[in-house]
Amino acid sequence: MAPGPAGRTPVFERRPTGGGAAEKTAAEKVVALTFDADMTADQGARAKAGERFDNPELIALLRRLKVPSTVFMTGRWAEEYPAQAKGIGTDGLFEVANHSYSHYAFTADCYGLPVVAKDAMTRDVERAFSAFRQAGVRNVVPYFRFPGGCYDDAALRALGPANVTAVQWDVVSGDAFATDAGAVAEQVLDGVRPGSLVVMHCTRSAAPVTAEAISRIVPELRKRGYRFVKVSELMEG
Repeated sequence: MAPGPAGRTPVFERRPTGGGAAEKTAAEKVVALTFDADMTADQGARAKAGERFDNPELIALLRRLKVPSTVFMTGRWAEEYPAQAKGIGTDGLFEVANHSYSHYAFTADCYGLPVVAKDAMTRDVERAFSAFRQAGVRNVVPYFRFPGGCYDDAALRALGPANVTAVQWDVVSGDAFATDAGAVAEQVLDGVRPGSLVVMHCTRSAAPVTAEAISRIVPELRKRGYRFVKVSELMEG
């Protein structure tokens, strides 16, 4: 997407359903599943103590089900799990997008997250891309997801030099800290529309039932005639 007014980072939420190529996309009933691989810069001690911020079972399931997906990865996650990051980022089924380096917030009052200074925002995004390169991640796309989905006009202006498109969502899965996979699946299935973009997580400690929910979501959406696409394909229409 082209930069927004005054150099602001453009924001993409879902594929519109009216007119031209977008109308064709809607008729095809496509949906993009996205997975945030979250890890904040200060969670290394928790990882060393045994907390798991990865979810290899989920990635293996997506492979078995042949579901193209976009993984929004933090640089810190790529550093903690470089072999997994490389495996995801060299598999044509997936594309890797930027979820910041530190998973700190880009606005104040964002779910209690520490806040990145405005003059450090672009560097934080660039540091994540550097971590991907160091891990051997190849299938990288120039998309960015704000931690917590929190942003304001000042953040969009500050990230202009990073040359990324911010990607939001229109369907919240509710998998974060959920314990009922059926409820997560139902929320996604109730919310998906042609062109939808779903946000989920690839972190066992914070989203332990995501793989189970996916095992219900994918067959049902295919039964309804949906085709799964990466964000890049959804954006292209």
